[in-house]
This record gives sequence, C-alpha cells and structure tokens, in this order.
Amino acid sequence: MSKLTLDRILHTQGFGTRKWCRELIANGEVSIAGHVATDTNIPIETDGLEFEIYDEQWVFRKQVYIALNKPANFECSRKPSHHPGVLTILPDQFTRRDVQPVGRLDHDTTGLLLMSDDGAFIHTQSSPKHHVPKIYVATTHEPVTPELIEQLLKGVKLHDEPGSLAAETCRMIDSNHLEIVLEQGKYHQVKRMLAAAGNHCTALNRSQIGNLKLADLNLAQGAWCYLDAAQLTLLTPPFTKQT
Repeated sequence: MSKLTLDRILHTQGFGTRKWCRELIANGEVSIAGHVATDTNIPIETDGLEFEIYDEQWVFRKQVYIALNKPANFECSRKPSHHPGVLTILPDQFTRRDVQPVGRLDHDTTGLLLMSDDGAFIHTQSSPKHHVPKIYVATTHEPVTPELIEQLLKGVKLHDEPGSLAAETCRMIDSNHLEIVLEQGKYHQVKRMLAAAGNHCTALNRSQIGNLKLADLNLAQGAWCYLDAAQLTLLTPPFTKQT
C-alpha cells in the first residue's frame, strides 16, 4: 500500500513538473472516479488508482513494461541521429518518466521491442549473462542451404570479436528465410553472422524474446501495449528450447 498526493502522482507518471501538475489539478483537468479532483494535499492510495486527464483514462503504474511492434526506420535511441526515435511512437509521458528501449534493434529491423523505466528489468533483459533468447526471422539474399545453417550453428568469426559467435538454434523456414536464436545481442549480429557465412540479410524481424511471442500480442506495426504480470513471467527463466 502506498499513498501520494495527487500532484506527486501525476509527476511520477510523467505528466510534467510538480508545478505543472498542480496547475492541471487547479484547472479541473484531473478526475478520479468521475469526480473532478481539486485538492493536492490529501494523500491518495496509488494501488489500482485510475484517473482521467483531459478525458483520457490512465492507470497508476509504479513502473511500466511495454511491448512495441517496431516499424522500420526508427532508431532505438533517446538521441536519434538519422531517423525518428522509437519513443516518438509512445505518448510524451513515457519520455518524461525515462522509459528506455531494452537493448536495440537496427533502424531497419522490425519486430518485438521491450521498453521500460525499470533499470533492473532492462539490465536483466539486455545482459548476455542472463541468457534471454531472442528469436529473429531473417530474409536472405541468397538461398538458405544446409551448409549455411551448419555454419551459423557451429559459429562464425566476426571482426573485433575475440571468438566465434554461434546461433543457439537455427532452422530454415523456406528458400530465403531462416529463423535464428541468439543470446548475445552483439552489434548487427544477425546481419554480420550471415555475411560471415557467405550470405546477406535483406530484412530482419524479431519475433520473440524469451517465451514472449510477438504474434500472441496481436500488435500491428507501430502499435504498443503494456505487459501484464503473466506476460512478464514469459521473460524470465526457464525458457522453452526452440527446435
């Protein structure tokens, strides 16, 4: 159980400075249970709290866990250089509460991207020490062959990497598509591994993280959703082994 004053609640949810949040309240823009809230001094229970600002419904969340079906031509950076940042897809409140992408997808890579303001969650999902598998579907320029699959499973040497990198699992989907499972998350890893194995990646989509499948979230490209407790458990071990 936790209680906060209304201006502090709005501030923690990313609606602006404490001063600005007090102005929102004073102007009658905040409602709770259908009633306009005007008092900023009364502590309010935050667990399960629902409120409205400008007639839009919000639920208090101590921390947020978001899944985004990332479109192409968005950068996973708070300071993008050549393309819009993925945070521009979300409401402004998330930028103000320091929501960050969990790891990175290249600007032209699509698919499942996690975002959160929980530092421990971000670290666990990003660190190779925690062995969270990421599943990608790659479109290849040259046909997929058994020899290519064998090379990716055995390991290929990449420039600036001390040892070879291998896929956890890898399988052919059709003549120009393969599914590859990685845990490391190195820079441009799938593309570089395919190039080192003598092929070329023309498109890349991340379809799954841990046991959380993008297909099960029913998100169109560019759409996002909050992850609930049950979905978050799919991102923690044990993970289903891909075959």
